[in-house]
Amino acid sequence: MRKGEQTRAAIVEAALEIASTQGLEGLTIGSIAEKMAMSKSGVFAHFGSREELQIAVLKEYETQFINAVLFPCLKEPRGFPRLRAIFMRWLDRIGKEIDSGCIYISGATEYDDRPGAVRDVLVNMHRDWQKEMRRAASQAIEEKHLPAGSADADQLVFEMVGIILAAHQQGRLMGDTQCLQRARHAFDRMIAQYQNKPSNTSSVILT
Repeated sequence: MRKGEQTRAAIVEAALEIASTQGLEGLTIGSIAEKMAMSKSGVFAHFGSREELQIAVLKEYETQFINAVLFPCLKEPRGFPRLRAIFMRWLDRIGKEIDSGCIYISGATEYDDRPGAVRDVLVNMHRDWQKEMRRAASQAIEEKHLPAGSADADQLVFEMVGIILAAHQQGRLMGDTQCLQRARHAFDRMIAQYQNKPSNTSSVILT
């Protein structure tokens, strides 16, 4: 990379570190300048606004997340093995982020009622990730690893996200050292319940 690109990448990495502990709203041009031993004008030369910097941080986090969680799972056999790998790798990442916090989750809390470009990017990130989970869940049903009559891809994704959120909260807020183990148990029990249901069980659709 050129020097300018290297500097920009270093700024984003430093900003990502700050956002992990202080949230996206904790990012300021001043805090980045201080951390990077740069002037504010030097940071502005690469990012014209705090919003632009926040979006760059989100995109970098997404890249790192996909590389660490999704791509390795694509090597797993299509169907339930891949679905389980996706959940477990996501949970492992949550475990590594217990002390700092997951930007996916903290960002959702910060921006759930804040309209604007940062929220739009964050929403699209969540949608894209859930789309990948939904694809894996649908493949598990297509491969008959989960019964089509009782398992629903959207419901599976909803429950997987719920377990992850519970693990994150219990670990960070409540200091539960068993949160990851409890999450694995919850996932396995959820799958077992689907597998044990008769194939003609009708799904309940909430309206």
